[in-house]
Amino acid sequence: MRFRPGVVLGLALACLAVLPAGRARAAAEVHRLNLMISGIPTSIDGSDFNDAIKLYNRTKLDPIGYENLKTLSFAWAFDAELRYFVRPNFAVTAGVTHLRSSQRREFLPSITSAVNLHTEILTVPVHVGAAYYLQPYNQGDFQARAYFGGGLLQYTYSRIRFEQVLTMAEFDSTLDAYTGGTQRYTFTQDAPGYYVEAGAHMFFASRFSALVSVDYRTGVLRGLRVENSTVRGVPTATPYTEVRNPDGSEFQVDMSGIGVRMAVGIGF
Repeated sequence: MRFRPGVVLGLALACLAVLPAGRARAAAEVHRLNLMISGIPTSIDGSDFNDAIKLYNRTKLDPIGYENLKTLSFAWAFDAELRYFVRPNFAVTAGVTHLRSSQRREFLPSITSAVNLHTEILTVPVHVGAAYYLQPYNQGDFQARAYFGGGLLQYTYSRIRFEQVLTMAEFDSTLDAYTGGTQRYTFTQDAPGYYVEAGAHMFFASRFSALVSVDYRTGVLRGLRVENSTVRGVPTATPYTEVRNPDGSEFQVDMSGIGVRMAVGIGF
């Protein structure tokens, strides 16, 4: 019998087509260095600043029947983090977050006048930490790994703001006298804290991964200082003067909260 290469090649291709395709699947890619981009809806305590908002509602808005300002209890945090796997089951992390909670409200007492209110909590926490990964679950080209971790926080560029701006085509002396006129207050302070997290990191047959976790953070801005304080455009306090509550106690803003982290990772 004469050897026919074409027939042999055809039989080989036929065998490959019949064999289960699952045996040749690509494996999930786990890169040592990953850039994690996250969006985190989170709660926020607010403490003394929320108490100040409630006091403003009682003394300024309730007597004239205006809708109350809401306390600041929810924020969106956007985070960029580098996650480096020192070992297959252990990673070190470092990143920066932008956390902001604010609201705006406008009242129109008359056609020619307006009262605009703005409250805001803004901070940029910087964090370093570590994460421990449990045994992976593999399914074809997909891998999922549960993990838990934690680390230290430093709240930086923190700002607490309250603004009441009166806008009037014709000056309304009654409204100005009752509300106290245009007022702007900005307080600042940095503070340390910590965070813990637990969730799942999912890897695919590409450089991209996904992460979902529950994060808890803590930290209190103590000894806040005046950055800006004006009434009707006139400064009312020396910059960096310590802020006190009406009863004389220290003004504090608790940044603690719990959030759900949703992240996309890019492997390098």
